[in-house]
Amino acid sequence: MLVIVALLALVGLGVWLTYPRVGNLLFVLIAQVQARRARLKGVVVPIKGMTLATWQGGERQSPALLLIHGFSADKGVWLDFARYFTDDYRLIIPDLAGHGSNAFVPGGDYSIAAQARRMVALLDACQVAQVHVIGSSMGAYIASWLAAQYPERVLSMVLIGAAGVQLPQPNEVEELVNAGDNPFLIHTRAQFDRFFAMTMASPPWIPEVLLAAEAAVYIKRRAELAEIFADFEGSPRMEPWLPEVRVPSLILWGREDRMVPVASAQTWLAGLAQAQLQIIDGVGHLPMVECPELAAQYCRDFLGGAKVYSSIRS
Repeated sequence: MLVIVALLALVGLGVWLTYPRVGNLLFVLIAQVQARRARLKGVVVPIKGMTLATWQGGERQSPALLLIHGFSADKGVWLDFARYFTDDYRLIIPDLAGHGSNAFVPGGDYSIAAQARRMVALLDACQVAQVHVIGSSMGAYIASWLAAQYPERVLSMVLIGAAGVQLPQPNEVEELVNAGDNPFLIHTRAQFDRFFAMTMASPPWIPEVLLAAEAAVYIKRRAELAEIFADFEGSPRMEPWLPEVRVPSLILWGREDRMVPVASAQTWLAGLAQAQLQIIDGVGHLPMVECPELAAQYCRDFLGGAKVYSSIRS
């Protein structure tokens, strides 16, 4: 009997130890299936001092569309969304420095300005002069910085749940950070579950094995994410530069966003000269994951008009 109990304990320990690894393998396989469905391929692009892992697809002569993910996420958040654009755009979807498949380098500078410079270097390496850009959360912050500081490179932008301006009202994340309990810096599975619940109001179904793997990654990367967050959070807010941004802009927000309050959309709308606002009911911080087809339709409709503007501008 003791032998059986010991064997069961060893089996249980083996499953517990390998469970996150199984999830990580499934993540890779699922991403490959999604990328194939979207007609994207993985391309590693060398830029000064590093390489950036990307998904790329579409015809080289099509208008270029750059998709920038948010803090602690990776390029995989765009895969279901991206398949609605491959026919008409040249897609470039990078992992930001320190995220996804890209190595984290201590002291590597993960400020918004530095990440924006890397996006310009990526465009140069891909021989792309101008892009339409869609950014989510911190990625929207980077997109707006690109439009303000590199206006010759940006034809239009979509800001999804954008970080980067002073919050007009108390926010759950800000209050937790101020209390010394940053929800992105995770020590336990319970903290990951709290964080995950904050990201989406209508998440797709995700198997437990994948959630376990993702939780393990966040716990392992806690110190790295703390450094990236400090650089990102310490970057200048965008309000002084918004009036200088002259490209057509769509501000897209989930009404149930717990990460960045929907009231922030009004700051962007008031500051940008050519902005329109679309709020999606029943959706949280990641519309491109929660309702990819609907979010893509809003973006495609907007980009259709923006392409007319860009042809006149050219």
